[in-house]
Amino acid sequence: MLISLMCVCAYLLGSISSAILVCRLFKLPDPRFNGSNNPGATNVLRLGGKIPAVLVLVFDILKGTIPVWGAYFLKIEPVWLGAIAVSACLGHIYPIFFHFNGGKAVATAFGALLPIGLSLGGLLISTWLVVLLLTRYSSLAAIVAVSAAPLYTWWIKPLYTVPVSFLTLVIIVRHRANIKRLLTGKEPKVGKKSQD
Repeated sequence: MLISLMCVCAYLLGSISSAILVCRLFKLPDPRFNGSNNPGATNVLRLGGKIPAVLVLVFDILKGTIPVWGAYFLKIEPVWLGAIAVSACLGHIYPIFFHFNGGKAVATAFGALLPIGLSLGGLLISTWLVVLLLTRYSSLAAIVAVSAAPLYTWWIKPLYTVPVSFLTLVIIVRHRANIKRLLTGKEPKVGKKSQD
C-alpha cells in the first residue's frame, strides 16, 4: 500500500511540467508547440535563455530526487525504488495535468539517481559533458550518459543496478525519434534552432 501510494505521488509530482509553468511565468511561447516542441530545459534555453532554463532544470531534477530520496530513507527495497523513479519519469513524460504531453525526462531521471550517491551523479554529468563537448548533440549526450548509468551503478552500488536499468530503458525509448535523426544525420546540434 505504501509503495503504491509513493508511486502515485511520484507520478503526480512528475506531472508538474516546470517547462510549461516557467514559460508562462516569463511570458515565453509554450515549449510543447515551439522550438523543438519538447517541454524541457534545453528547449526553454532556446526559447527564453539561461535563467528560465536553469529554473526548469532544477525543478525537473527535484521531481526525481524528492520521491526517490524519501523512499530510500524509508528502506524500501531497490526494485520498488526503481518503480518509484520510473513513476516520476512517466509523470514527466505523460503529465496528467498537461494532456499527457511531456518531455524526455532526462533531468528527472538524473534526479532519481542522485540518492544512490553523489559519485554516480558526478560520473553521469561528466559523461554528458564530454559527449556534448565532443559532438554538440544534446540528445546523444543524454543517451550515452543514461546508457552508462547501469554500469556506473554496478560499480558504485550493485544492489541498484536492476532498477537503474529499468530507468535507462524508459529514457532510451523516449529518445527513439532522436536516435533515428542521429542515424540519418538530421539531428541538430546545440546552438541551432531546430528540433531537439
